[in-house]
Amino acid sequence: MLPADLHTHTEFSWDTATGDMAGSCARAVELGLPAIAFTEHTDFISWTVDRAGLPDRFTRHLADDTALVPPPLDVTGYLEAIDRCRVKYPTLKIISGVELGEPHWFAGETATLLASAPFERVIGSLHSLLVDGRYRLVEDEYLLRPVADVLRDYFAETIRLIETCDAFEALTHWDYPVRYLPATHPFRPADFEEELRAVLRALAGTGRALEVNTRRTVEPLVLRWWRESGGRAVSFGSDAHRPDLVAAGFAEAAALAEAAGFGAGRHPWDHWLVSR
Repeated sequence: MLPADLHTHTEFSWDTATGDMAGSCARAVELGLPAIAFTEHTDFISWTVDRAGLPDRFTRHLADDTALVPPPLDVTGYLEAIDRCRVKYPTLKIISGVELGEPHWFAGETATLLASAPFERVIGSLHSLLVDGRYRLVEDEYLLRPVADVLRDYFAETIRLIETCDAFEALTHWDYPVRYLPATHPFRPADFEEELRAVLRALAGTGRALEVNTRRTVEPLVLRWWRESGGRAVSFGSDAHRPDLVAAGFAEAAALAEAAGFGAGRHPWDHWLVSR
């Protein structure tokens, strides 16, 4: 049995034009998943961007030529869709949730959102850097500064996220900026071992889980460092923004997690815990 996919997105995430909650449930059933969590984006930020570089699906969220302002999550509509899918797919455990973007910068808004509904799965993420008083997407920073400087700033900000916000139970996609690296800069975890180990130690110290995100190739070295840093739990997330990507790469990811010393929890949708 594949692990539960505890990080997916549907039509209720503002950044996708291909999300489909019912379709993702159907795909999960087809794959034999024990559970799926719909962790929709919740971003309280206004990014300073270059309009020319934005995907078409983002331009409708521009407040002006330089300000990208994500819309709020439709909590009522989202929960109604969850209920419909639970009726339609009774054999699949369907978990409600949110992905909190930069919650350490928006503590009040985060608290208000989490108090508005009984979200069962809350993950934390970082997509941005605060540069000269402006919030900028990490991928945009590569156009302005050396790649290594951007990555080190991102890892340092991730530590601040971990240390100043306790609203989430798992850290997702520590490698978000790696997705957008210029082709001339291949990523080698060993080049940033000190910075990555510092992130992992900080997270382990809070007792939270590290997400094994399969949006890109899982780094077995980082999983080993997580275990060596005192990490006790991992979860699995495809970060799928369309149904066909649900649980993509999970067989390989589960094997790597087992090799690093983690095993399934009491329930199929629980975090995997240290097993040896």
